[in-house]
Amino acid sequence: MQVTGTEDLAAPIEHVFAELTAFDAMERQAMRRGIEVRRQFRGAAPSIGDGWEAQFKFRGKQRTAKITLQAYDSPNMVQFGGVSGGLETTSLIELVPLSPKRTRVNLVFKMSPKTLSARLLVQSFKLARSSINKRFKARITQYAREIENRVVKTA
Repeated sequence: MQVTGTEDLAAPIEHVFAELTAFDAMERQAMRRGIEVRRQFRGAAPSIGDGWEAQFKFRGKQRTAKITLQAYDSPNMVQFGGVSGGLETTSLIELVPLSPKRTRVNLVFKMSPKTLSARLLVQSFKLARSSINKRFKARITQYAREIENRVVKTA
């Protein structure tokens, strides 16, 4: 299953990329949502192949996910891969400069089930595809406005 989203931001591409790769801030945001995050690397930023281990509750069960940085091309794209149980995911974020002060963000999230229980989970997501797409789009729009507001404050 694949979910995609596109959003145009009133911010320079370098600033948008810096916000999307502010890994410390992402970790803190996940922790505020009740996700336990542990780095699997040293230093401020991971290199290709490094990543995180996350523990969270989903559908009443404690789950563990391993997230790795798969590709990093500043300021054009960043790609993450994840594994949780029998579910493998890929998140690709591409940035396209529209002008010196406008950037388009393309996000592609793919889920690939590798076990029967993961196939059942993905099938339930497919049945709820329209509501998932709406929530995904709303969250991308909200995050884009937050990035734009931070640009205004630093300018």
